[in-house]
Amino acid sequence: MNRISLKAEERELLGKKVKQLRKAGVIPAHVFGKKQETEHVSVIEKDFLKVLKQAGETGLIDLKIGEEKVRPVMIKGRQVHPLLGNTIHIDFYQVNLKEKVEVPVPIVLIGDEPELVHAGEAVVIQPMDEVQVEALPTDLPEKIEVDITSLQQIDDAITVSQLVVPEGVTILAEPEAVVVKLDTAITAEAQQLMEEQAAEAAAAAEATEGEEGEEKAEGEEATEGEEEKSESEEKPESTEQS
Repeated sequence: MNRISLKAEERELLGKKVKQLRKAGVIPAHVFGKKQETEHVSVIEKDFLKVLKQAGETGLIDLKIGEEKVRPVMIKGRQVHPLLGNTIHIDFYQVNLKEKVEVPVPIVLIGDEPELVHAGEAVVIQPMDEVQVEALPTDLPEKIEVDITSLQQIDDAITVSQLVVPEGVTILAEPEAVVVKLDTAITAEAQQLMEEQAAEAAAAAEATEGEEGEEKAEGEEATEGEEEKSESEEKPESTEQS
């Protein structure tokens, strides 16, 4: 995997003061790893976005902190503003190039869609859009491509065991798990019928729960009344003590 470089600066602004950085187009970040003290750094937003597009969350990055430090890192976490959608914080994980890591790798479908799909008789369903793998940081693939050209008949499927990965990469998933399959297309009429049946079933379930709740409430009231009566008959009147 190609090594991508990203320049960072040591950061002294912490807490609420990092708002000043964001206003200037700079993103606050942390660098952490095994047996390593967390470092506070910052990166220029536009530079980070370019690296993110290239490396994704599995790519290895040479994080150059100041003029001397170079850390081999991966993007371990990224906080995004809920309204604006921009990155407001990054967690970089410093890796040991000689130790294997476990990360999710995206699964990308390639190849032409089957004729049944073009005819509206089938749809391509992808239950897995990523898969957990284990490898040395330098061997991690950016993505795993799956050619769907072989899917020709309904129920044709490609499983985890059929995925092709580079040497040194181990897939950590059940071999028989379905990655992508060809399934019967659902017509608009069938979809509407399914939704109506689901709505009817939900309404029936609510009505049943309501009846059971009323019966239970009546039973509870009777029990509580009996307990109160029993307590008033058996328990002597208490006197206040100072």
